This record gives sequence, structure tokens and C-alpha cells, in this order.
Amino acid sequence: QVQLVESGGGLVQAGGSLRLSCAASGRTFSSYAVGWFRQAPGKEREFVATINWPGRTVCADSVKGRFTISRDNAKNTVYLQMNSLKPEDTAVYYCAATQKSSNFWSRAPTYDYWGQGTQVTVSS
Repeated sequence: QVQLVESGGGLVQAGGSLRLSCAASGRTFSSYAVGWFRQAPGKEREFVATINWPGRTVCADSVKGRFTISRDNAKNTVYLQMNSLKPEDTAVYYCAATQKSSNFWSRAPTYDYWGQGTQVTVSS
């Protein structure tokens, strides 16, 4: 079992930046792939970015060039740096983790463990 806790959300103006953190406890995090998803009110959960254990990253087209995912295995933490934020980025952001190997990193069912989410609100 691994427990995930997100932090770093908040209210920011359009064009601003936030850095989300996903801290893991319970297991060594380095062997887990970690993804970030988001869900806006009335919408389905949406893939944002993922990083696997060798450090390969994939970002959704909607955030490519603005968001960066990274990890610090010594701190058991994965980060999502969000720059040039837009009102449409407003959502609850969740991190998720799995030790399984997969070709479907953008799909929520791939991940076994989820955090409680952190709210990101971007004002226009």
C-alpha cells in the first residue's frame, strides 16, 4: 500500500504559476509510475501528465509546453509545475500511482492508488 497526499493547489490569476506536490508514504516511491489527472465540475476525469520509474514523461496535448512533471525519489515526491495557467485549467487535481507496467499511462484505471485531490482555480 502507498498513501498519496497532494498539496500546492490554490487560486491564481490567468498567466500565473503553481507547483503541485504529490507526497507518498508507506512504500519507496521510486518504483512507481505516477500520473496527474484533473476533474472539472460536470466533466470527466482528464489525464494531465505521467512519469514512470526510469523518468520518462508524457503530457497531455492541452498542457504540453506549459506543465512539467518531475520526481524527487529521495523525497518520495512527484511535482507538477504549471505555468501560463488558463481558466480552463481550473479543476481538482489528483495524483495516482502504480507499480504495474502499462502502455496506457493516460488511462485512470491503470493506476491503483489515488490521492484526495487539491483544488486549482484560475481566474480570468
